[in-house]
Amino acid sequence: MRLKSPWKPRLSGEAQLPCDRLAAALAEDILDGKLAAGERLPPHRDLAWQLGIGLGSVTKAYGILERRGLVHALKGSGTFVADTGGRKGAVIDLSQNAPPAVMSERLLSRTLTALARQAEPALFNSYPPVPGHVRFRTGLARWFGRLGTETGPGRLLLTGGAQHALTVCLSMLSGPGSLLLVEAQTYPCLLTLARYSGVRLAAVAMDHEGMEPEALDRALQAAGPDVRASVYLMPTMQNPVATCMSRARREDILAVCRRHGALIIEDDVYALGADPALPSLTSLDPERVFYINSLSKTLNPSLRIGGLVVPAAWQERAEACLYAHGLMISPLSCLVMEHWIMDGTAQTICDAIGEEAARRRALAASILGDALPPHPNLGYHVWLPMADQEAQALAAAARALGILVTDPLATAAAPENGAAGVRLCIGAPAQAELESALKAIAGLLANLRGAIAGPLAFQA
Repeated sequence: MRLKSPWKPRLSGEAQLPCDRLAAALAEDILDGKLAAGERLPPHRDLAWQLGIGLGSVTKAYGILERRGLVHALKGSGTFVADTGGRKGAVIDLSQNAPPAVMSERLLSRTLTALARQAEPALFNSYPPVPGHVRFRTGLARWFGRLGTETGPGRLLLTGGAQHALTVCLSMLSGPGSLLLVEAQTYPCLLTLARYSGVRLAAVAMDHEGMEPEALDRALQAAGPDVRASVYLMPTMQNPVATCMSRARREDILAVCRRHGALIIEDDVYALGADPALPSLTSLDPERVFYINSLSKTLNPSLRIGGLVVPAAWQERAEACLYAHGLMISPLSCLVMEHWIMDGTAQTICDAIGEEAARRRALAASILGDALPPHPNLGYHVWLPMADQEAQALAAAARALGILVTDPLATAAAPENGAAGVRLCIGAPAQAELESALKAIAGLLANLRGAIAGPLAFQA
C-alpha cells in the first residue's frame, strides 16, 4: 500500500504558467521544511485533478523540481522529497556572500555520470590556449548573452572566477601615477586586492543609485590630466549596498569617464537575467569597459569559472597578464559548465536561485522593516546603513549571539569618513537559521538605536 502524500496542494501566485506556479509552491514548502526528506508527493493525476490543471503541467513541474535536486522519482513508486542537506551549526554566518544552495547530491551525481560517459582525455593532457578553449569561451559567451551582455568568444578570456579577472584588470590598469576610483562602500575583496597590489584608491560619494556622476567628475578633475585613472563599479546589485543604477545613471557615468579619458571595470556577478532597461556598461561603450562576470554567484560557488571581456585595443595585453597570473582553468569545471548550459540545467539553477533570493529578501524586509533601504533588485545581501560606531556595535553584539556579519571596516573605501553600515549575507544559511538570525538582529537594532529611519546617506 502506497503512503499518502502529506502535502496540501496549492499554487504559488508569483508565476504565470501553472507548471511554474506548482513548482514554486512545492519548492517553497520543501525549502521551508514543511515537506521533509523522503516524503511522497501526490500522484500526477490526483494533483492535476485537485488543482484543476493539466496533467502535463504537473509533469513539467515535477521535472523542474527534479532538475533542481529537490525531488527524485522512483519508477513504479512515485516522486519523493530529496535530502537538501540544510546546513546546521552553532554559528550562523551572514558574512559570506554566496547564492542559495540549490544543487543537491542527486544533481551533482547525475552531472558527473553524464560527463564520465563523454570523457575527453585530450582536455586533461595538455595546457589550453591562454584565453581558454574556444568551445568553452563560446559557451560562456552564450551564457553572458542570456544575462544581457552580448559578446563573442574572441573578446572573452576565461579566468578562475571573478576575483581572478579583477586581479588581471588591476595589474593592467595600475602602475606609477595611476588611480582607482571606487564607491565609498565597495566590494571587500577589491579593497584587499588594491591594497596588497599597491593600487592608489580614491573614494567617491554615493546615493540611492550608487556612484554620483558629479562626485566622480570632481574626483577626476582633482586627479588631473596626467593621472591614469580608472573606475570600479557594480551597476547591478552593488556589493555591499545593494543599489542599482538606472540607465540614465549608467549613461551619465560613461559620459564623465569619456570626458576625462577614464577606463571602467564593470563587475556584473549578481546579474541573474537580461533587463533591456538596464544594459551593461560594456554594451553601451565596449571600448572603454572591462566587463567581469562569473558562474559562482549565479550557479554554484564551487564553479570557479569567470570571464573577462576586454576592449579590442587591450586584448594582447590582457592575454599576457592572464598568462602571468595563472593559465589553467579546471577542464572538469569547464565541462560541467558546458553540460549545464547545453542541457538547460544552468537556466533552471539560475531561475531557482532567483526565486529563492526573492523569498529571502522578502523575509528580511518583513523582519527588519524600515531598517532596510528599499531596493527592487534580487540579490544575496542586504544593507543596514548607519554611522560607523553603530555598525561596529551591532557587529560585536551579533557576534556575541553567535551571528557573524561582514566587518563594517571591510567594505569602507574611506573609513575615516564615518559613514558606514552592515552587510548581511542572506543566501547561504538554512531558512530557519536565517529567520532566527534576522530576528535577533532586529532585536539588537531596537536596543542599539530604538529604530533606524531616514534616507540613505553617504559621504565621499
